[in-house]
Amino acid sequence: MDANPDHLRYAPTHEWVNEEEGNEMTVGITDFAQDQLGDVVFVSLPTPGSQFEAGDVCMFIESVKSASDIHMPVTGTILSVNQELEQDPELVNQDAFGAGWLFKLSADETASSEHLLDSFTYDAALDE
Repeated sequence: MDANPDHLRYAPTHEWVNEEEGNEMTVGITDFAQDQLGDVVFVSLPTPGSQFEAGDVCMFIESVKSASDIHMPVTGTILSVNQELEQDPELVNQDAFGAGWLFKLSADETASSEHLLDSFTYDAALDE
């Protein structure tokens, strides 16, 4: 498995978050999560404009092994989705921290990412 990048934040449910300019964030699943899923065959992406609370199920990913819910890491609105995944869902397996990103969101003004883990804490949780 690839190392979890230090510049990202991580949800206990195995989503990663890249905090960008302003309140915009890019979200994907970790290398650990994609490895546990196995070969991804379908990604049900959220609809841009949809609003979710932190922790809500906002989409799911199907693999040859199972299906997995993806949770919204912070409260916000979906800005865009990775449409490449509709034709090539295996990008999640091939490049979980890059081309396999899932969606971009605009975090609510009151939303906080403080509950998200840094890479060291996330790695430690995986070892438990």
